[in-house]
Amino acid sequence: MTASTPAVVIAAPSSGSGKTTVATGLMGALRRAGTTVAPFKVGPDYIDPGYHALAARRVGRNLDPVLVGESLIGPLYRHGSAAADIAVVEGVMGLFDGRIADGFTGTAQGSTAQVAAILGVPVVLVVDGRGQSHSVAALLHGFSTFDTRIRIAGVILNRVGSPRHEEVLRQACEHAGVTVFGAIPRVDELSVPSRHLGLITAAEHGAQAGAAVDAMIGQVSRHVDLAGIAGIAASRVDGEPWNPAPAQPVAGHVVVALAAGRAFTFGYAEHRELLCATGAEVVEFDPLIDPLPPRAAALVLPGGFPEQFSTELSGNDVVRQQINALAASGAPVHAECAGLTYLVDDLDGHPMCGVLPGSAHFTDRLTLGYRTAVAVTESPLYALGERAVGHEFHRTAVNLREGCSPAWAYNGRGVDAVRDGVVAGGVHASYLHTHPAAHPQAIARFVSAAESRFYSSPRNL
Repeated sequence: MTASTPAVVIAAPSSGSGKTTVATGLMGALRRAGTTVAPFKVGPDYIDPGYHALAARRVGRNLDPVLVGESLIGPLYRHGSAAADIAVVEGVMGLFDGRIADGFTGTAQGSTAQVAAILGVPVVLVVDGRGQSHSVAALLHGFSTFDTRIRIAGVILNRVGSPRHEEVLRQACEHAGVTVFGAIPRVDELSVPSRHLGLITAAEHGAQAGAAVDAMIGQVSRHVDLAGIAGIAASRVDGEPWNPAPAQPVAGHVVVALAAGRAFTFGYAEHRELLCATGAEVVEFDPLIDPLPPRAAALVLPGGFPEQFSTELSGNDVVRQQINALAASGAPVHAECAGLTYLVDDLDGHPMCGVLPGSAHFTDRLTLGYRTAVAVTESPLYALGERAVGHEFHRTAVNLREGCSPAWAYNGRGVDAVRDGVVAGGVHASYLHTHPAAHPQAIARFVSAAESRFYSSPRNL
């Protein structure tokens, strides 16, 4: 067993401090300095890893103890950081913010602090210098002493207003006994567009995303001590890396069509790896412009922003009809969130695939949070009664006609009893995002169903 890849966690006292800018810039700056960087994001976020991948030139991955369980964080880290020189882990919200259960004590589940403790990785805090000077010393003292399992190894001062401001902030950090690894001045060029669910994805933003990432890399390269950051990197992860391969291959080269492109960007890298490990051939296609891949035996429709592309999605009549026919044949179809809204009859009046009887529409209400769910209908993914922890993140709503069999049931704090999604034939569609690494049996079951359906059809023999 080789030693685990050294890493740093880029965290912040609160959201909005600039940790995405700093983390993305650091990944790219280290890469340009000749280092192979493994990028990670704490939590269920799909958007930041897209920018991380642009910076590091390596797939961005998530580490979420709520979705996969604490025991999988180390193995997934080892898998995702294999052959890298260093890993950079961007945190979520504030360092100690996470899922707060009733009777909570200790470290919040899913917090950056929990992940840093599991991996044994030092934390570098990004502190927004706006509106404060020597008070930074008290802030750093509090964060450094709040949880002794978390090592605050240094700070990067962000949005510094002037040389004098930087001098005062550095004195405050020295007073708190915390090393300063850099001071980044206030600039406008580092911002990227945002919309109702957060940043616009890197896939949508195109060349502008690349330009924004280049600006982040430039700022970090100029103002952050890269050698100092690399010098403190460490991790303590024992055990074997996560392995997507099942005990035995499931399928004989069936084709699984995976929706991609600008409208369907919310997916985890481990999903594709699990599909491939079963023996399936995964072929990406863009529903905005492409037909279904030839000989597709199953379909995966991940999350994304279909409401931003409803006209274009509706305009691709060919693929909509193909998807309708594939679902009607009983082939397994796995749709999450955006995929669900694409399968109904219409989205804000624009005709969609018509696989599921109902309509979707954009709303002013953000639905957001973790859900502990139970499968209430047998499907090609889950057996009746199987449990999963998932995450909702959407501003759309779907109205299905009476008589549809739901996929999930769940409730929780602030959430009434919900029956989410629908199972119809081979289709499993819902708003719930799950992490496939936590449910490898569901992926194997899905591909097995595709193989069985495909090779039982006389036209495929």
